[in-house]
Amino acid sequence: MCSQETRYQTRLKRYLAAMRNEKPDMVPIRLFVAEFTAKYAGFTCQDVTQDYRKAFEAVLRCVEDFDWDAVVGNMVYVFAGIPQAMNLSYYAFPGVELPPDVGFQYLEPPEDRAFMREEEYDLLIEDPTGYLFNVWFPRVSRDAVPMGVPVTFRNNLAYLKGGMAMLDYFTALGKQNEALRERGVVPAICGILKAPLDILADKLRGYYGLARDLIERPRKVQKACEALMPHLLKVALLSADPEKELPVTMWMHRSCVPFISMEHFQNIYWPTTKPILEELWKNGHQVLMYAEGNWDAHLEAFRELPPGSVIYHVDRGDLFRARKVLGDRFALSGGFPNDLLTFGKPEEVRMMCRTIIEGVARDGGYIMDAGAIIQNDASIENVRALTEATREYGQY
Repeated sequence: MCSQETRYQTRLKRYLAAMRNEKPDMVPIRLFVAEFTAKYAGFTCQDVTQDYRKAFEAVLRCVEDFDWDAVVGNMVYVFAGIPQAMNLSYYAFPGVELPPDVGFQYLEPPEDRAFMREEEYDLLIEDPTGYLFNVWFPRVSRDAVPMGVPVTFRNNLAYLKGGMAMLDYFTALGKQNEALRERGVVPAICGILKAPLDILADKLRGYYGLARDLIERPRKVQKACEALMPHLLKVALLSADPEKELPVTMWMHRSCVPFISMEHFQNIYWPTTKPILEELWKNGHQVLMYAEGNWDAHLEAFRELPPGSVIYHVDRGDLFRARKVLGDRFALSGGFPNDLLTFGKPEEVRMMCRTIIEGVARDGGYIMDAGAIIQNDASIENVRALTEATREYGQY
């Protein structure tokens, strides 16, 4: 076995043990490094967003220089070639609508021009895929035409180019994972999931529209979430790791208190999310609950999930409280303050690493990572300090 394959197997064993809430040989480092990789490799955000080959190259340069156990092949996440091929309206890209060194942004339309109208809940509930294809897509694409309107040359090209761009990118992404393995690094995640209520807020009604709907038509919102459940589960299963080692990632956005009320969490969000997580676990797949923002108010609810079924990632919540409430059932990751990586000094970063490891990782079941994805505002010296300090203090 070559040395890089040996290193890969060692890191995989370490990563898997921690995700199973066991004690590995040392605390694994799994950083969600996004635009930081561009900064380190000498690219702009525009470079790595518009050209995925540069994004892949930037990740590989980082893993060759930093002692990380697992990363995502391209955490910049959006390759602009796909949405631009379909002329989608809900992105802003560096070097186009934004300065070249600002990460891409999601755009949410005003409430009166939401991608899904308030009177269209029944259409979505009756046929979610039909609604998305026939109504939603022609609204988010500047080139696609609605049903009943004569098709145009640009309409046909939007579908053709979009399909070709997706095939090109995701084929290359598979090869990028092979390149990571050749360098002894584990691809961190496999598969995608979002909660039904987050889909409604992010892609259909917008946050303000959904907040109004939760007050004025909560039953419709609940029915829509229930209608989306089997489709979101199917996407997660189809995109999950066939080896059942790497976790499906659930990106958790705006369905926590105070974005929504506790009543809406308990009556709509959780009853339409928990069954998806349970079904994935029945099929042998762990889920990384990437809890963006602060979800501390819901830790007790998350305890209802089967032990070992999820890894709970802390962003701006209380990592030590999460350990106290969830530590006997699930592994944790993250919790390292992003602002410290940007504004702190290397010695402060080292001390925070030590505090986290001594406070939550003494018995295993913890993966070092920042709270949120690491962008180009993070200091290279501080990311290096985090890596070295985790290796120094994270030995068992």
